[in-house]
Amino acid sequence: MADIVLGIASSHTPQLSSGVDMWPDHADRDRRVGGQSRLLGKDGAYHGWDEILAAVRPGMDLELDPGVWEAKYRRCQDAIAGLSERLTKAEPDVAIVIGDDQRELFLDDGIPALACFAGDELVDFPPDGAALAGMPRGIRAASWAVHADHPERHPVSADLSRHIAEQLVGADFDIMLFTEQPAGRTLGHAFTFPRYRLGLPATTPIVPLFVNTYYQPNVPSAARCYGLGQVVRDAVESWAEGARVAVIASGGLTHFVIDEDLDRRVLSGITDRDADRLRSLSRAQLRSGNSEILNWVAAAGALDGLAATAIDYVPGYRSPAGTGTGMAFAYWE
Repeated sequence: MADIVLGIASSHTPQLSSGVDMWPDHADRDRRVGGQSRLLGKDGAYHGWDEILAAVRPGMDLELDPGVWEAKYRRCQDAIAGLSERLTKAEPDVAIVIGDDQRELFLDDGIPALACFAGDELVDFPPDGAALAGMPRGIRAASWAVHADHPERHPVSADLSRHIAEQLVGADFDIMLFTEQPAGRTLGHAFTFPRYRLGLPATTPIVPLFVNTYYQPNVPSAARCYGLGQVVRDAVESWAEGARVAVIASGGLTHFVIDEDLDRRVLSGITDRDADRLRSLSRAQLRSGNSEILNWVAAAGALDGLAATAIDYVPGYRSPAGTGTGMAFAYWE
């Protein structure tokens, strides 16, 4: 029987890996999105930049001080180092990575609500020169955290992935299972971040569990994601291999309009082991970048037998409108 020995959850935003000198560039992207009325507000509705700016709390200018940015950036790097240290000490034989694909492996020819890959490996294909040149500067500066500088192979535990898929089907989850990487497409940043930034060894196979958080309408609810995690836990415990397993949630928390109340509700639900609080998160609030909270909810379902600790929560405000990323770091053991 396999055992889950560690759980980790980490934001993977480019804001973590670009350096604070690029935070203004990230803020410029927020303004462009706001110009198209695509900023998800705290009320669960989409708004334009001016509407979000008008609703911002007093004192936001203090959050934009370069010294505040530097201190927050350092806290994030310390938190990542702490997660990496725990991952190294746990020495997992395999890591289940729960994340979302953002038009990396899945495009308009099919975006599954849930998917497992049961082939032997997935490849990270870095963007070519033209693609890099076309990226916003802040995204380009952070690309080292999610892409190697050459095609990089990520081994997959096909046996555990298939076993998890079988158990999910047995629990009435409709899941896509695929064994070949679509031609011309790359393993996504949610699944490469654990190696490049959290220090998961290149030889440790992963089980990528894809949750469609971004693309409506086939997005699972928070309750469904929590239940998904519970089945994953049962699947690990029923797997015949005597393996040490880590579960890693990649992404989140709220972005691009930071909602500290929502972020703290999620974190307290995890540390208090309050499954009802996590299951009851509304679909309206879990859209846009906020939707990656679903990866944390699924991990919480898989890890509800372990004690959870939030290392840090850093609301990374980067614009006068209160946009940025609620950067969070937690572990279960």
